[in-house]
Amino acid sequence: MTQDLHDHDRGLDFDLPNLMGRRRALTLVAGAGLATLVGCGSKAATGTAASSASTTASATASTTASAASAAVSAACATIAEETSGPFPGDGSNGPDALTESGIVRRDIRSSFGSSSTVAEGVPLTIRLSVTDTASGCSPLAGAAVYVWHCDRDGKYSMYAQGITDENYLRGVQETDAQGTVTFTSIFPAAYSGRWPHIHFEVYPSVAAATAGGTKLVTSQLALPEDAAQLVYATAGYEQSVGNLAQTSLATDMVFRDGWEAQLATVTGTAADGFVAALTVPV
Repeated sequence: MTQDLHDHDRGLDFDLPNLMGRRRALTLVAGAGLATLVGCGSKAATGTAASSASTTASATASTTASAASAAVSAACATIAEETSGPFPGDGSNGPDALTESGIVRRDIRSSFGSSSTVAEGVPLTIRLSVTDTASGCSPLAGAAVYVWHCDRDGKYSMYAQGITDENYLRGVQETDAQGTVTFTSIFPAAYSGRWPHIHFEVYPSVAAATAGGTKLVTSQLALPEDAAQLVYATAGYEQSVGNLAQTSLATDMVFRDGWEAQLATVTGTAADGFVAALTVPV
């Protein structure tokens, strides 16, 4: 069910060496021309050298501006579209949590409706900042984000045996004026074959999300290894230790073609909980 993943452009790391090489070449050419003309000792030569220096400066400024523009464009590229996986709970593959009363909430640790079971695990705050690529990546207010992920046993509510009647670790939030949504959750497990991750879908509005409307993007957030190792050293996450050791971002079926734009920044401790933050251009 994995979809083809987007290629990434070559970025500023590629542009800058070429830019610097060009600047050095221009400087050498200008310097050689100036030395030759000064040797002739004419006013015309002096004027030509000044003109050449001015042209070189203009060319360098133009090249620098182009490189900066390219870097901004790369940073404002739409986040990669990814598979929603087999357990989305959005109606596309079986059960639909989005149409249930109670799905719009900040704290997603417990089930809602007929159950109040709470998913146990190290606390994790998920903070996503949605931006609009059509407006230079300015904050996208009033959109809706649906997030879901596995529990500390690597199981998904609504699907896994024994928890088909649960709907914990799923929820929808509306982006605020800064384009941000915040969820209170737990750190997910690393299950066999997958790097620790969080699924999310972005919709134009809460109404669109809860009515099965058109999505703006479906993607996944990757969690960094250092934070995962700290979490998996705590009680309840024992099976994640081996699963994490058997995979990597470079071999993960989703992230292996490029994960930089999907790797969350995580701060905190296993004792007090973590905060995972990611900017999501759509």
